[in-house]
Amino acid sequence: MEPIILFRKGMESEGELEIARKYFRVTEHRTECCDHLVIPRYSALPYYRELEQDLKNLNCKPINSYEQHRWVADFDYYEDLKEFTPESWDEHEFPYANHAGPFVVKGRTNSRKFEWNKLMFAPTKRDAVRIGADLCLDGLLGPQGVIYRKYIPLRTYEIGINGLPFTNEWRFFMLGQRTLSHGYYWSTADDVTLGQLDANALDLVEKVAVIASQNINFYVLDIAQTEEGNWILIEVNDGSMSGLSENDPDTLYFELRKGIYGLGNF
Repeated sequence: MEPIILFRKGMESEGELEIARKYFRVTEHRTECCDHLVIPRYSALPYYRELEQDLKNLNCKPINSYEQHRWVADFDYYEDLKEFTPESWDEHEFPYANHAGPFVVKGRTNSRKFEWNKLMFAPTKRDAVRIGADLCLDGLLGPQGVIYRKYIPLRTYEIGINGLPFTNEWRFFMLGQRTLSHGYYWSTADDVTLGQLDANALDLVEKVAVIASQNINFYVLDIAQTEEGNWILIEVNDGSMSGLSENDPDTLYFELRKGIYGLGNF
């Protein structure tokens, strides 16, 4: 199928939209997607299942199926990738967690990271329970379900508002096992040039991609370096809905087009 991008435009993504048009046909209307492989950039949610059915009615399909999207959105990837990422518990498992703290508390997909000291970082288990209760009342995170993760200190360059640490964290856009682009994660940091990758970081991405690519086509891997210098997986997300961070959109869309035609399995 010929690829097309179904783009939901926002003020912060207008520049990205123009670059996407250099490499793909782009539309903002799903009714114009007939007979295409659809990359629903920022446009898959909140009704992914309905989007998939509408596209099927137009003889199309999204680059990630609804089931593939759920693999990341429901945090199902944790069971497949737990050796690479911090130990985690859902609401039912957390009372039995043998870790006393600190924790990172978040929704299965989203977080309130910009309220780090209030609604994400929990020094103790008691704090984690309090934050979890607050997040359950959040209109976005509550329906996702709350996840409690063991806090791993990361190599940190700056401290932002509400204590948010700007760490050596990177976002990789992936298609199958192929890296499309990568960039420093923290676009809001004062200096986005401080982060550095090394061979161990790239090795981690390769290992994770072997497993992730069996479950989702287009995705992002967020990896970070610990204070000890090791690299860990922070999150996996759907590539259709993930922001650029410091990824170069020209590189991303050029490589995405090349990857889609090169893999030829869509």
